[in-house]
Amino acid sequence: MTKLIASFALTSALALAQTWSGTVVDVMCKNNDLASHTRECALSCSRSGYGIVLADGKFIKFDERGNGKALAALKASSKEKDLKAKVTGTLKDDVIQVDAIQVE
Repeated sequence: MTKLIASFALTSALALAQTWSGTVVDVMCKNNDLASHTRECALSCSRSGYGIVLADGKFIKFDERGNGKALAALKASSKEKDLKAKVTGTLKDDVIQVDAIQVE
């Protein structure tokens, strides 16, 4: 019975996960020209936190865990500009509870 409940809880959590595609940007620069926003700037402004700007221009902030994942993904990326990414997680109170970030 316990395995069944744990399995159901895991399945329910996975069912709620969503994926967003857009541009990862630090909070301080979210209103700047994203096409020319650099990885170096995003790394130097990491204290402000991160989020993603969607195709329609909407900005959604990441939770603290997501900020750490975004920082690690940006450090690992060789891209200098146009920081497109795919983010998987759950939206709660207009903040993405980030599970994974992949800079594309």
